[in-house]
Amino acid sequence: MKTICVTFLLAFFVSSCISLNSDASFDEVSRVPSPDGQVDALLVETNGGATTSFGYSVFVVPKGVRLKSRDDKYIVATLYGAVRSKSAYGANLNWPARDRLSIEYLDAKSAKVLNSRIIFADYHVSVELNKGIEDSSAPAGGMLYNLEKQK
Repeated sequence: MKTICVTFLLAFFVSSCISLNSDASFDEVSRVPSPDGQVDALLVETNGGATTSFGYSVFVVPKGVRLKSRDDKYIVATLYGAVRSKSAYGANLNWPARDRLSIEYLDAKSAKVLNSRIIFADYHVSVELNKGIEDSSAPAGGMLYNLEKQK
């Protein structure tokens, strides 16, 4: 009987830590328009649960486009475990020029540009990762948490 109880508890614990349908959140946490206002850079925070870090996807979309899920035609970069300071997760999006998007963060477990040059409707954008940039004004915690706290 004791073995059955331990097995049941172990199975319950493991199943509560694993999502059977791979549901991770997909929340827009930052939208920064290009200098000419024609396109938007989006930062989406994903959260797979207590045993994972935050993931971030960066998209470049036509002005005003809303994404409800990952759309590979707009994705330009991904980051996992990215931080802006010692206590703040995330990354910052910056447009140094109309045709250049900079993704700025202090450090990350992984960071990858998936599409360094995106072109749609004759709009060209070069994408770059800039590691080592600290944002000391970023509030502690995840980006979605801080957005919801502001409401």
